[in-house]
Amino acid sequence: MLRHRILYPLFLLTGFVALLIGIFGDSFIWFLLAVVIGVGITAWGAFDIRQGYFVQTFFRKKHPVKGLISLTFDDGPSPYTPEILRLLKAYRYQATFFCIGKEVLAYPDIARQIVDEGHSIGNHTYMHRKSFGFQKEKEVVAELEQADLAIQQIIGKKPKLFRPPYGVTNPSIAKAVQYTKHQVIGWSNRSLDTVTLNEDKIYKRVCRKLQSGDIILFHDTSLRTVKVLEQLLPYLQKQGYMSVSVDDLLNLHAYEE
Repeated sequence: MLRHRILYPLFLLTGFVALLIGIFGDSFIWFLLAVVIGVGITAWGAFDIRQGYFVQTFFRKKHPVKGLISLTFDDGPSPYTPEILRLLKAYRYQATFFCIGKEVLAYPDIARQIVDEGHSIGNHTYMHRKSFGFQKEKEVVAELEQADLAIQQIIGKKPKLFRPPYGVTNPSIAKAVQYTKHQVIGWSNRSLDTVTLNEDKIYKRVCRKLQSGDIILFHDTSLRTVKVLEQLLPYLQKQGYMSVSVDDLLNLHAYEE
């Protein structure tokens, strides 16, 4: 939120000066330009989680061990999660699953399997509402706490890691996370596996951008992702990459102690 705190007063001051120029200079072009730039930068900060514009965000490992990455999976658990777990186990890779609270309650055995096989679970809200970016602070807190409770009920651990749905952040989310004391986790390599239908394109996109320290975003909610991993995991192994849970990559605690 530091960038927002610094830039927001600057935007207001610039806009005020530009407005005065418009009033006394009979031209509001500079005011309009200031508004467009301010709105553009704020929107960019809200939708690009890597910017850490509103809240401190971990999106990749600085100065990583060569070949060390973290595979992460959002929106599960689902009926496809066991297939992903099978592949991870075959290659001895660890990952982090950012789970939706209601899905944890719907698939408790799969959630337990995730943890039993050495992976970590993070909070991805309870409902994953499309309106998440427009919710008030109290509503965001409720989503986080309800998801924590669901996860703790099933695996006996309360997660400290949180990934916002759609990677959206704003002042309400920042205040909510400060209250709940979650660590916000983003990504540096986005597979786009929920919007790209071609498995080969997803695979090539991840490989093209791949570098040590990456946090790679997938979703354990489709057969398409399973098929991509069937190509990707042997490639990663051949190239000398090793996936660990995101908490291990970043030296964070996955759960409250």
